[in-house]
Amino acid sequence: MTDTLIVSRALPDSVMAAARDRFDVTCRDTTRPMDLAECRAALAGYDVVLPTLGDAFGADAFDGEVRAKGLANFGVGYNHIDVGAAKSAGLVVTNTPGAVTDATADIAMTLILMTARRAGEGERLVRSDAWEGWHPVQMLGLHVTGKTLGVIGMGRIGQAIAHRCRHGFGMDVVFHNRSEKVVDGARQLGSIAEVCAAADIVVTAVPASAETFHIVGAGALAAMRPHAILVNIARGDVVDEAALIEALQAGRIGGAGLDVYEKEPHVPEALRACENAVLLPHLGTATLEVREAMGRMALDNAIAIAEGRDPPNPV
Repeated sequence: MTDTLIVSRALPDSVMAAARDRFDVTCRDTTRPMDLAECRAALAGYDVVLPTLGDAFGADAFDGEVRAKGLANFGVGYNHIDVGAAKSAGLVVTNTPGAVTDATADIAMTLILMTARRAGEGERLVRSDAWEGWHPVQMLGLHVTGKTLGVIGMGRIGQAIAHRCRHGFGMDVVFHNRSEKVVDGARQLGSIAEVCAAADIVVTAVPASAETFHIVGAGALAAMRPHAILVNIARGDVVDEAALIEALQAGRIGGAGLDVYEKEPHVPEALRACENAVLLPHLGTATLEVREAMGRMALDNAIAIAEGRDPPNPV
């Protein structure tokens, strides 16, 4: 009998074709996350589940019947899965690290440049037909070359961002990490507040967890200098969104570039109204090549789970 696989949301065509070559595949026909009832039904009805961002695999999803052998998550982040509860129910959980590193670092650079140079604000000016032409002090932004970058979370993605900033823009790099780490050309500081105080550009690159919830809060934002910008490409809830909005509205920081939000897809009206914020719709890994690579990695994990082998990328 062919193993069954449920895919939370459609993946690129090449990945879906490869999945159908190996599994009896069910793919949901919506782009919305799975709710609790759907998650319970998936666990009870399929051999392997391929979930992704926002699917409701909290502890209560594993309360009922569990037929599935594992969750082959599409994405490096898995804060939508209670891994402890899944493992207690006998499931293997995997993710897709590595495939997302460069694309996520690239979107961080996009946000750094857009925010520092007020590109979002400038495009809105042009599109509104309100631009009156060039002049010497028009929309002066932050010069990026030679500035100090502060990275919160010096894992694969944090190091990729630091590499781009150091070698591409001649930046000094400081960072905070939960454990001691030696990174060529970067200095580790003792606290997030120290990083925020030292940097012109602060980038969050930590995984979402109970320990990183609101890791950038009012205190960290208060430590930032008035011209400094914050970029978040991690998960929305690592930044206290309300505190960030207040800091932006009061002009206590220079700006923010965000690809993630606390309650996606909801973005508060007050945040949308901030001219000094660049807001992207979670585009971190949104290239065909990267999504195909993520899908192949998730599928490799799913096949290993189905066959009772150790998967390549357990969490």
